[in-house]
Amino acid sequence: MYQRMKTLTWLADSRSNVKSFPAGVQDDIGYALYAAQVGERSVKASPLHGLGGGVMEIAAYDASGTYRAVYTASIGESIYVIHAFQKKSKTGIATPKPDMDLIRQRLKQLRSEVKNAEKKGPPAGAQHGQRIR
Repeated sequence: MYQRMKTLTWLADSRSNVKSFPAGVQDDIGYALYAAQVGERSVKASPLHGLGGGVMEIAAYDASGTYRAVYTASIGESIYVIHAFQKKSKTGIATPKPDMDLIRQRLKQLRSEVKNAEKKGPPAGAQHGQRIR
């Protein structure tokens, strides 16, 4: 069965952050996001607990460190990349608190914006699958 590929939407500085990562890390994150777009889940992606369902964290590794990208596929018709960062904590595997706070803030704002957009309905002239700028 054919499944329509979801669009990819980058929030704030998440895209520029990923572009600053080493090439191999960019490839790993890019492939995991592509898998999400086609309705699959990469082995590099796992649920990020404590934020409600549907928030996933991609972990990619390089000699220079650990890199993470956080996305959700459960809001609207898009894959939203919420945050991307290099994990600098040397102890534990938990996502650092400042990053978790930023993820929570962006997720709350995203949910609010999508909810408000759904109330208004599609812009005049919008068609299914068409991006409005």
